[in-house]
Amino acid sequence: MTPSSHGAGDAVIETARPTGASSAATPPLQRARGEASALVGASRRGQRARSGIRRLHQAGCLKLRFPRLPSDECQAVVINTAGGLTGGDRLALGFELEAGAALTVTTQACERIYRSSGGAAEVELTMRLGQGGTLSYLPQETILFDGGRLARRLTLDAAADSRFLLLESVILGRAAMGETVTEGEIVDRWRIRRDGRLVLAENLRLGGAIGALTARGCTLGGARAFSTLVWQGPEPGAMLRRLRGELREGEGASLVDGLVVARLVAADGYALRKRLWPAVALLAQSPLPLVWSV
Repeated sequence: MTPSSHGAGDAVIETARPTGASSAATPPLQRARGEASALVGASRRGQRARSGIRRLHQAGCLKLRFPRLPSDECQAVVINTAGGLTGGDRLALGFELEAGAALTVTTQACERIYRSSGGAAEVELTMRLGQGGTLSYLPQETILFDGGRLARRLTLDAAADSRFLLLESVILGRAAMGETVTEGEIVDRWRIRRDGRLVLAENLRLGGAIGALTARGCTLGGARAFSTLVWQGPEPGAMLRRLRGELREGEGASLVDGLVVARLVAADGYALRKRLWPAVALLAQSPLPLVWSV
């Protein structure tokens, strides 16, 4: 089936209409909108199974690119042409894998969450994984700037015999640029179902005086970068033991209803990325996408 694409514009800009007595003095604000989704299927050529796009949709500031790879793997690179997010921006991503299909999803660059003049940037990610499917969702880090606000929702419906690795990483300001985050908000909501049954529900909120909050020992202990990884696959107990051998003090991994859930922390984004290389290589049983090394 030939892939189809909808929405040729690089960005959809909406103008907020000022209300109230001060509307004449309030400049109109531009907001970014983006949608992208893909259906990936598998086809056999002799003894080999090759995954490819069945259907593709993209609109507004979100684009999906599928680099040619020497292997039979299908890889999607998410591009936000808006160049970052701020309060009021909204993005929606969706991926569906048919039985036996394999897909790796990553991003062209780190996503930047800039200071908000009102409201939060919203990102919605919905994924469905069929029987025997394999999904690796490995975006590059999200960088929260001082005053930035982000609300994300991740929903995955997976078959019991599927394999997946989910990753989200957050950097609270770029240490190399002398940036600090004293105030802002990031909210992550994860819902994972296996054959329709809820197996993981997690809400994370860091808000208000983030700098003071993350300095506490019960949160990040002064670290400015952290990652969450969730893995499903065969022999989860054995994988948990192997992963714990890669972790350092202040990090941890647990088994939750057949899922391996791990937290990694680091002093800054560079140190976090070095920590992620061996952990992701172990869980995904493959190296990180090439765009990570650019």
